Amino acid sequence: MTAPRLILASTSVYRRELLARLRLPFDVLSPGVDETPLAGESAAALALRLALAKANAAAASAGDAVVIGSDQVAELDGCAIGKPGSHVRATEQLQQMSGQRVVFHTAVAVVRRDRGFERALLAPVTVVFRRLGADEIERYLRLDTPYDCAGSAKSEALGVALLERIDSDDPTALVGLPLIRACALLREAGLDPLGA
Repeated sequence: MTAPRLILASTSVYRRELLARLRLPFDVLSPGVDETPLAGESAAALALRLALAKANAAAASAGDAVVIGSDQVAELDGCAIGKPGSHVRATEQLQQMSGQRVVFHTAVAVVRRDRGFERALLAPVTVVFRRLGADEIERYLRLDTPYDCAGSAKSEALGVALLERIDSDDPTALVGLPLIRACALLREAGLDPLGA
């Protein structure tokens, strides 16, 4: 039996690199989803909604493919923190997170329309930032340029030097795609990464 086509509904290079670890062939589609939060929407709910929306957007034109969508939203003191997009905004984010506990809500969704399968799981990661000086923040941002990362820190690169601790039961979640949960959903959808 031929394995179904796998699609990653994301243009993120980080998610592409993570999914490649599973050694499954896959295509990449840009989901083109509006990521604006809804009024009163929590960071966790936003991440789940966007992961499903991305997977469904790509699945609409993907036939019987298995589609993965993912999203990440950082949360500090009940407020969502997105991608900074600029040096100035990244500086502000890191100043706010200095010495603080931040939860990165990473959601993964899998959709397989031919089986009526649609499910999403959340993988929260708690990160404690060290107390950061202005010079450290500036030096880090110039070296790592994390302007496309929620919370302005690439934990898989130099951003790890900003941190005091990371607590997670799905270690790749902080980078942007929780592979333990993704594997579970793929198996449920009929695509086992270790299948024959």
